Amino acid sequence: MNILLTSAGRRSYLVNYFKKALNGDGEVHAANSSGISPAFIYADKTVVTPIIYSDEYIPFLKKYCVENKIDAIISLFDIDLPVLAANREEFAKIGVNVIVADKDKVEICNDKWKTFLFLKENGFNAPETFISLEEARSAIKNGRLKFPVMVKPRWGMGSIAIYEAENEQELDVFYNKTHRNILKSYLKYESKQDDDACVLIQEKLDGQEYGMDVINDLDGDYRHTVVKMKYAMRSGETDSAITVDNKELRDIGGRLSALLKHRGNLDVDVIIRDGVPYVLEMNARFGGGYPFSHMAGVNLPQAIVNWLDGRFVPDYLLIEETGVFSHKDIEIIRMEAPAK
Repeated sequence: MNILLTSAGRRSYLVNYFKKALNGDGEVHAANSSGISPAFIYADKTVVTPIIYSDEYIPFLKKYCVENKIDAIISLFDIDLPVLAANREEFAKIGVNVIVADKDKVEICNDKWKTFLFLKENGFNAPETFISLEEARSAIKNGRLKFPVMVKPRWGMGSIAIYEAENEQELDVFYNKTHRNILKSYLKYESKQDDDACVLIQEKLDGQEYGMDVINDLDGDYRHTVVKMKYAMRSGETDSAITVDNKELRDIGGRLSALLKHRGNLDVDVIIRDGVPYVLEMNARFGGGYPFSHMAGVNLPQAIVNWLDGRFVPDYLLIEETGVFSHKDIEIIRMEAPAK
């Protein structure tokens, strides 16, 4: 069995997790639009692809899959997901299982405005969110929204172009700055869907933040939710966390699973304020918090390999040990210098 991880970037640990799961019975291929990708060091085979939004991207991947007998594709990057989801059936015709949520569900997760609407319509708590500066100003005047507020990209990830505004003057400045920064980064691709409404103003919630891995099988059926209490964050990603037993959050994971019917992992951020859980964001992929679940005994890569191979997946592969505290470390690796 050969598995292709697209937009592999710095997710070297996932390359190694899947290599261990295959146990020599197949290869892990890593793809990225840049050759300066640490994950390339660990993969069995690597390939530099056209950029995701290029017309050549999908034809390139399909050709690569045929030539290298790829059985499954797993993307590790939000921007990749809608492109692959839209072409999932095309890959199925050549025998490749693209493990991604359906296109409309990916859009709900990637588009933070759609995320907010989805959460409110389905009875989840979510921070108050506004899609226009005028609506936010009006909400501030009538007391529905209070400073400080968060100004962020509608289609965003990590901590790119996110600012905290403490007054109306900062709100105006950061709103315009966020819009400019979107157009200067790769966020511009998805934001082209609505250039005039690509910035959100959101209520800032103070409380304890949690991360959840909501795990479905490859048919979109619910299996388990792993809950982790976050201790430290860096650039929008969890640096340290502890696995905890929280039935209320697990139940939220189960409800999200039933509605989204995603395949594989759904990375969810939640904050508990005054005892009330609020869902902040959802990412229909392996998130930066997954290693904390893996460290606590969960082995979703092995489960995915078993599912692809038609083998039984025992519960213990997906159930965490609670009370496991983990912290990410920094490691430097030697690579080939890029051509000038």
